[in-house]
Amino acid sequence: MSLSLNRRIWMLAWPLLLSNLTAPLLGLVDTAVVGHLDHPRYLAAVALGGNFFMFLYFSFNFLRMGTTGFASQARGGEKDTRVVLLRGLLLSTGLGLALIALSPLLRETGLWLLGGSDDVQGLAGDYINIRILGAPAALANFALIGFAIGTHNTRVPLKMTVLMHSTNALLDILLVQVWHLDVRGVAIASATAEYVGLAGGLFWLRGALRPPARQERLWQPHAILALMAVNRDIFLRSLALLSCFFFFAAQGARLGDAVLAANAVLITFLLLLSNLLDGFANAAEALVGEAHGKNDHQALGQAIGATGRWTVACAALGLLAFSLGGVPLIHLLTDLPDIRDTAITYLPWMLLLPLTASAGFWLDGIFVGATWGAAMRNTMLVAVGIFFVLWALNRGWDNHGLWLAMNGFMAGRGILMGWVLKKRLATPGYQRQS
Repeated sequence: MSLSLNRRIWMLAWPLLLSNLTAPLLGLVDTAVVGHLDHPRYLAAVALGGNFFMFLYFSFNFLRMGTTGFASQARGGEKDTRVVLLRGLLLSTGLGLALIALSPLLRETGLWLLGGSDDVQGLAGDYINIRILGAPAALANFALIGFAIGTHNTRVPLKMTVLMHSTNALLDILLVQVWHLDVRGVAIASATAEYVGLAGGLFWLRGALRPPARQERLWQPHAILALMAVNRDIFLRSLALLSCFFFFAAQGARLGDAVLAANAVLITFLLLLSNLLDGFANAAEALVGEAHGKNDHQALGQAIGATGRWTVACAALGLLAFSLGGVPLIHLLTDLPDIRDTAITYLPWMLLLPLTASAGFWLDGIFVGATWGAAMRNTMLVAVGIFFVLWALNRGWDNHGLWLAMNGFMAGRGILMGWVLKKRLATPGYQRQS
């Protein structure tokens, strides 16, 4: 394994790892600010509205992934990277404006699904009405971050994250604590922070937008269709993934409040693992896309092998951390005895996650870099099918059966993607398959 390649992987990954670790701070700041208001309905409304946007924006994460793949390939092939970003920004801005136009329907549907008292729903509706105005910037930031990763400017997402969180925190204090705008202030702060982050990202990426030797026209039908096809496939893949987690949460709720709360605590373990692995998955996106753009089979194999070894190391670290720190983390996250005891009962399933889930995160990076959107979609659909079959066969195990299905889903996803990767690497001309 090349020392220089390992150095490149680490230099790509560490800013993204740090950015992932700081990402939850946005929700913590919002919670801390409204948590000191005179009634709990404000905190409940922000939590409800925050969940609405978490699921809504996650559905559009394809803008980040698709842009990364095409930008890294353009960089490797010494093509015009600017048009990749401009196409991504045009698409994301159009989708953001569409979300604003559809916001009444989205708001009512989302609040109906999420539930809550009339007072909380009313305040959450105000929050959504305001924060949705930041949708064009929020989606454009996906494209910017994807472009930054694809062009190996991974410090830019970190700087954007710090800028957005700092802006959000400052405005939260001013609008809520000083000007007493309650949930409306939180929503204004979040929407404004998205536009500030967008401006910062464009400024920091100005150097990557220099004209290349061979310029490419923005409006090329085949390029636009290729971008839309990959984004469509990743969007469907994301919806399938969301459906799995929605069902998991709903079934946990049917097993009682203690199980629902304990599962929410345990999902934190998966989030921590994903934040650790995503940095190296993003590095795989950049390196695989670059090798793909160069049509360099040897460089591609080296990138796959090296990032795979980093993933194995992360999985081992995750397994060790969960084994030694699982119970203390549960105690840190909740001081309610029933929830603690329930979470500790199901903790062994978390120890399997580094073994069952790690390959899927790593292979996501490879497939994004190679823009194999259709393969990502198809393997995810089959993996979701595995989840529901395992759940149906083990319903008598209650929450144990639910966690068995989740681990089976994660493992199945990795195995299926590994099988596809092996076939692609063994097929002449595989790099142009989709």
